[in-house]
Amino acid sequence: MPTSASLVDHRSPVAARAERVVKAYGSGETRVTALDAVDVEIERARFTAIMGPSGSGKSTLMHCLAGLDQVSSGKIFVGDAELSAMKDKALTRLRRDRIGFIFQSFNLLPTLNALENITLPMDIAGRRPDQAWLDRVIETVGLADRLKHRPTQLSGGQQQRVAVARALASRPEIIFGDEPTGNLDSRAGAEVLGFLRRSVDELKQTMVMVTHDPVAAAYADRVLFLADGRIVEEMSAPTAEAVLDRMRRFDGRRES
Repeated sequence: MPTSASLVDHRSPVAARAERVVKAYGSGETRVTALDAVDVEIERARFTAIMGPSGSGKSTLMHCLAGLDQVSSGKIFVGDAELSAMKDKALTRLRRDRIGFIFQSFNLLPTLNALENITLPMDIAGRRPDQAWLDRVIETVGLADRLKHRPTQLSGGQQQRVAVARALASRPEIIFGDEPTGNLDSRAGAEVLGFLRRSVDELKQTMVMVTHDPVAAAYADRVLFLADGRIVEEMSAPTAEAVLDRMRRFDGRRES
């Protein structure tokens, strides 16, 4: 039986990809195209941010890449698995076993303590956590002294750290974050973003985050900019200032 490490070593450098993906809602005169023939590759063990004006398709792209929304045409892959060809049961199993999610709302169960919330998805799936990995995740997100606390006993930033640890605990191939710091103040948001950054650098996790915040995007290795359902630009090694300048140009173009 191959170890987790040996499996990682033989994986493709691409964690997920979209090929000529179209996502449209409605038909005829009421048809709205949210994604317009999008091609993109998400690199493994890298942090990718997705940005764009309201209505640009950034959340739709993430939902399609994560298998939460079906494409109208084109193909979506996670690793070598084609999500766009899967039936519901297989897709549900793939999302459970290979994909992690972090949402703006923390989605913690109030009756469970932090550790129980972290391991809940694996408990439901009937899988035992890898204890060494779980310990490392808990250390990375700084929760070792909060494991017995219930969500009401934790700050917003600590609750989101529990959600981050929950997403990391099953060692998914890729984690998607939908505005994961949107409900946090700037200090707590920076704290959570730092943990996401560490999970990429130290745990070799693959992270994709939709955000409207240039400061959050600056934690990523790469930023994809969407406009009108298309990827119009990307930026490597972003800074908050460079991202903000790019977003201002978007706004200026829309107003002209």
